[in-house]
Amino acid sequence: MENAYELISQANKDMINLWLKHTLFGWQWWLGLALTIIPWVLWIILRKKESTNRLLFAGLFIILIASWLDLVGILFGLWSYYNNVIPFSPAFIPWDFTILPVIMLFFIQYKPNIKALYKAIIFSGISSFIAEPIFVLLGTYNPKHWKYIYSFPIMIVLYLVTDWISNRSNFEKLKFAKKK
Repeated sequence: MENAYELISQANKDMINLWLKHTLFGWQWWLGLALTIIPWVLWIILRKKESTNRLLFAGLFIILIASWLDLVGILFGLWSYYNNVIPFSPAFIPWDFTILPVIMLFFIQYKPNIKALYKAIIFSGISSFIAEPIFVLLGTYNPKHWKYIYSFPIMIVLYLVTDWISNRSNFEKLKFAKKK
């Protein structure tokens, strides 16, 4: 087991060295940095202020689930990423932490009277068949053993669960025990 951890440690050191030589401050790195920051700035400006906490809670959920699913896919060799913003994560930070949750939150907050399933299908189509191929063209994403169609139902489920979470009633306030 210790030998396997040493191999992983060495592979991580090699990845950091490659990142420092070939990624840091390249155009794809700057694009990734912009895609990590700008969508959140836009969300802060355009969000429904009265729904901020509810939307952030739903956003945190999608960040956690998307990051976990991304990591599982990477560990099983289904896809890989190049030119990441930071070298310490195998997942693509701009996608998992910004693009996916922010776009989903915009979909949830605008036109709330449209059925969630319709929005989920549109969101999933854009994510699976437009965004993923764009990241392949940019040289950021390599779907080794993954087809775009596989992402489609997953994105629908992620959207529907996130929408459901965002529409829950307010949390009950904390009640503190009275001192005797």
